[in-house]
Amino acid sequence: MLLEFTKMNGAGNDFILVDNRDGAIQLEPAQIARLCDRHAGVGADGIALLIPCASGKADWAWDFYNSDGSRAEMCGNGARCFARFAQRLTGASSGLTFETVAGVISATFLGERVSVNLTTPTDLRINELVMLNSGEMAIHSVNTGVPHAVLFVPDADAAKVQPLGSEIRFHAHFAPRGTNVNFVQLIGNGAIRVRTYERGVEGETLACGTGVTASALIAAELHQFKSPVQVRVQGGDTLEVSFEKADSQFKNVHLTGPADFTFTGVTELMSKAKKEWGCNSFPKPQPVEFLAYGGP
Repeated sequence: MLLEFTKMNGAGNDFILVDNRDGAIQLEPAQIARLCDRHAGVGADGIALLIPCASGKADWAWDFYNSDGSRAEMCGNGARCFARFAQRLTGASSGLTFETVAGVISATFLGERVSVNLTTPTDLRINELVMLNSGEMAIHSVNTGVPHAVLFVPDADAAKVQPLGSEIRFHAHFAPRGTNVNFVQLIGNGAIRVRTYERGVEGETLACGTGVTASALIAAELHQFKSPVQVRVQGGDTLEVSFEKADSQFKNVHLTGPADFTFTGVTELMSKAKKEWGCNSFPKPQPVEFLAYGGP
């Protein structure tokens, strides 16, 4: 089966976007993992399929998956890319809405940048002491559509994102589903730098929208940052997080940043009958056909 797709990135966080409004595409986890594999597939941090909104609560809905094939509740950078992808297909002008597992997301188009509202943050926890291999550490956390742990570090460049991020992500304190992990450096008044270990990717990504948001909100809680907060991510872009805050309650949270088209193409899906990884697991590799490059 041939699959038509669009590749996009939001601040370096990259995604495969697929038009599935007719419901003809049914992807299994192994197929998703193969598509997102940077050696054997197209390569991406996740994949989103545009589908009709069955509940009637929004204009559209998405099916969103991490690069390992697991379903994700929400993705901030993915939401911006998805909104602009849907805009291109449907002709929406100023904005649109779509339903996710975490709730209904509203998107506003600002040229090539997109602003999306995020669901109301929950489970804000400050200064929880967690025993790690290196000793006890104070970790903050909040759910911004998906769970995030936040650690403040003096130098983001020196942060041990992979080993420490993996340890915290799988720690019993965050069981059973685990957490994403953000390493945050204060770089100025109302500005932070963030590096993120993403659950489901199981490694560092160049940006994480919900992680950026979680980091900004906890900076507001602990360091009295005012809205909006400027957040520089590992990919070099700067995202903006705006919010309203009363006591320790946050609402009207928005994430604004780029959503760029990279290319469109066609690739052959891995046979559903061949699901195991290994030297003989996949059919003969098929070339990706690139149809267009650059902007919309």
